[in-house]
Amino acid sequence: MLEQRRIGRTDLKVDVLGLGGAPLGGNFVDLGYGQAADLIRAAKAAGIGYFDTAPWYGFGRSERVMGDVLRGSDYVLSDKVGRLLVPGAVANPAEFGMVDPLPFHVVYDYSYDGIMRAFEDNLQRLGLDRIDILLAHDIGAFQHGDENLRHFRDLAEGGYRAMDELRRAGRVKAIGLGVNENEVCQDALGIGNWDVFLLAGRYTLLEQTALDALVPACRDTGTTLICGGPFNSGILVGRDTWNYAKAPESVIERARGLAGVADAFNIPLAAAALQFPLGDPIVSSVIPGPRDTGELEQIVEWFGVEVPSDFWSALKTKGLLHEDAKLPS
Repeated sequence: MLEQRRIGRTDLKVDVLGLGGAPLGGNFVDLGYGQAADLIRAAKAAGIGYFDTAPWYGFGRSERVMGDVLRGSDYVLSDKVGRLLVPGAVANPAEFGMVDPLPFHVVYDYSYDGIMRAFEDNLQRLGLDRIDILLAHDIGAFQHGDENLRHFRDLAEGGYRAMDELRRAGRVKAIGLGVNENEVCQDALGIGNWDVFLLAGRYTLLEQTALDALVPACRDTGTTLICGGPFNSGILVGRDTWNYAKAPESVIERARGLAGVADAFNIPLAAAALQFPLGDPIVSSVIPGPRDTGELEQIVEWFGVEVPSDFWSALKTKGLLHEDAKLPS
């Protein structure tokens, strides 16, 4: 049975290893409904009870299969708002990194009404009567550029109030952001009381930029983190991708340095990547996104590898970890 950790200061606990749902919608991978359903069932059989999804993943595909498999069972589910799905297929799904999405396109809306509508739409697509953790998805300059000023204002002036009302009414147990950047999380701490930030790629074995300012701020507010993208888009499992694109040489060199230390200790680099974030108690869960049942089985195996404490110390000595990073015990 997996260890569980608390989300923020709430009573909600999640497994320290969860299932990321992006591939279930065909994001960057050709995964059919049956394969996606098998993957979720395999995760449940492995003892995983925390699942994450979003309307963005296959324009509803991930939510539909997730709801179908989870319905009638015990689960903890995070889903996201900020994007409404509107009828009308996009002309070239590959531009969005999607294979065979449902015939919708996205309209961004972080306003009070937009968040409330998105929440109800999510429940309908899921076919479930509850979402446990509600996250405002992909707000920030990384996604929106200059348009983020308008979107963040909508969240500050209305969207947060909607999410807080849902929490106060008991319709969700926790609220937060699901993003790829530290700065917008820090900004969000100034507009409300957030339970958790699902932060992809910024607190990993490869990079710990969240430690510079975000993590200390979260400690002060009691906000915890969920580590998305623990393999940094694949660079830590031998691929050449980082941040959803081809990795620059500086990132490749850093990954090679980490791999060299892992080889010296005869441990899989991916095992260290999964376990490292959980060395800090501020991290509630790590949620990789396997693309098939074989990858899931490998992840579960990596998660159980015993990583010696000397390995983490060696990384710090070589300057491959942030000086303030807490090490797994």
